[in-house]
Amino acid sequence: MRESIVTIPLTEVLEPRDGCPVCRLRDMLEKRVVDYITGSALMEPDVRERTNREGFCLPHYRQMLAARNRLGVALILQSHLIEVEKQLFSGLPLPGRIDKKAVRGADKAGQTCFVCREIRQATDRLLNNLCLQWEQQAAFRRLWEEQPALCLPHFSAVCAAAEASLTKEHKKEFIAVSRRLTQATLQQLRQDIDSFTRLFDYRTTEQDAAGQAGARDAIERSIAYLTGRRP
Repeated sequence: MRESIVTIPLTEVLEPRDGCPVCRLRDMLEKRVVDYITGSALMEPDVRERTNREGFCLPHYRQMLAARNRLGVALILQSHLIEVEKQLFSGLPLPGRIDKKAVRGADKAGQTCFVCREIRQATDRLLNNLCLQWEQQAAFRRLWEEQPALCLPHFSAVCAAAEASLTKEHKKEFIAVSRRLTQATLQQLRQDIDSFTRLFDYRTTEQDAAGQAGARDAIERSIAYLTGRRP
């Protein structure tokens, strides 16, 4: 994977101040990697070797298909299926024996994804860098503090990065700020979900409903907060 594909300036992620910044980072990385592997990477032997070996998860197959390069996806599958057969079914099992190699390999084949691995590694590097920027730059600390939300899975991820990257003093402060962002998001979602349920109360007037715009997508935002993925 070319380094430029998974290198994103942190200010590009934080400046929009729209939802969870780490969700936004993940989405940006996913788009870049999917565009890359269904585009120029088709002709790069080292990348094809890895995609042949690792395959993809269902969500990333869906993203690849949404990129509208069906020929590119077919070419990836063409060589991946050959590799799957080679890994799982090369050689014949002994008569009367269960083909344990094929059984183990089939289970493992569904648990690896080239895109997931790239995103996980790039996210780990970028979150460690985020912590270092927090430690070194007051302006960057303010930028993090001004984020409007932080989902639960990514609260855990940034705290893990802080544990690995920051001094004791800065780690405590960074985690406290991140907790505040996550808890504030939770409290707002609770209010919006309560407002959504009141929309179905016969006592709620049209005027009341018009003043509860945040309730309309409260279910989707709550799921995104809990899972890191908007349904």
